[in-house]
Amino acid sequence: MSTLALLVSFLLALMTLVVVGAVSYTVHRRPALRHAVTAGLAAFAAMATVIGVIVSARGQ
Repeated sequence: MSTLALLVSFLLALMTLVVVGAVSYTVHRRPALRHAVTAGLAAFAAMATVIGVIVSARGQ
């Protein structure tokens, strides 16, 4: 795997952690947003799964 691919994977993982942290903080501060945020997190998890499959398929 090239250095560029490793850097992109690292930045994608870092972005995922930042977004999940922000969503967790928002839900902690405003519990009324719990249902809307859950749907958003499910969509984000699906996106991350698709990107993971693409990255792993390219590495083979």
